[in-house]
Amino acid sequence: MPVDLHTHSRASDGSDTPAELVRAAAAARLGSIALTDHDTVEGIAEAAATADQVGIELIPGTEISCEWSPGGMHMVILWLEPTSGPLQDQLHRLQDGRNNRNSRIVERLQGLGLDVSLAEIEEEAGAGSVGRPHIAAVLVRKGYVPDIATAFDEFLATGRPAYLGRDRLTAEEAITLARQSNALPVLAHPHTLGVEHEEALSELLDRLAGLGLVGLECHYGAYQLEERNHYESLARRHGLIPSGGSDYHGSYKEGIALGTGRGDLNVQTSVLDELRAARAGTV
Repeated sequence: MPVDLHTHSRASDGSDTPAELVRAAAAARLGSIALTDHDTVEGIAEAAATADQVGIELIPGTEISCEWSPGGMHMVILWLEPTSGPLQDQLHRLQDGRNNRNSRIVERLQGLGLDVSLAEIEEEAGAGSVGRPHIAAVLVRKGYVPDIATAFDEFLATGRPAYLGRDRLTAEEAITLARQSNALPVLAHPHTLGVEHEEALSELLDRLAGLGLVGLECHYGAYQLEERNHYESLARRHGLIPSGGSDYHGSYKEGIALGTGRGDLNVQTSVLDELRAARAGTV
């Protein structure tokens, strides 16, 4: 059965509750799903309870944005349990940084003449942590922009007038803390790294593999088959497991379906088997 190892719920910046997400995965006939909300494991308990009810495997995880230039470096961390641990404890600090940034983004939007408040953005997020997609959704609802993509393009993306950075872990910190927490770090959607030359990307993967990186997200929801094959070949050359997932955010990321991405994603159980075997050899 196919699996999806990169998804988001309302616990961070997805539109579905953790329970809704798991039920949708079961309806889509996925065998396993990883919940990888940004900088949090708050949705794991709800997702795990629902997974038991509907008979699907739930892999606890998170997604971490690392300090990196010239692009963005994200780590999907698989099998990160919602307990105390080296990485779990750091997530609280990262969430505090997100909360402080949200307040400052709202102030910037207000300075641009947009009538938005932190209270209505928190209401949009529900019980989950607030992220930029929630801010974007409020801008759409109030008629300032036609859709979420435009909200990012005009206000919230890097370099736009309401964008603000935040505290991040280095790649070394994220990988080390993940391994110390009995979890597996996977480098997500490598196209966002901003590394244009193959030689430079190879050098980076060599360095990260030496630090303990286990996988590379080759089968990504927005990739074409040619891109997936290219990244899988690259992963194998560097001793990394070619992982995959949709990066599903529900209605906050249009055109990306759970399990199938843009329609042709098909991450097989064999990928999960490789990751599980790697974890068994390290914990």
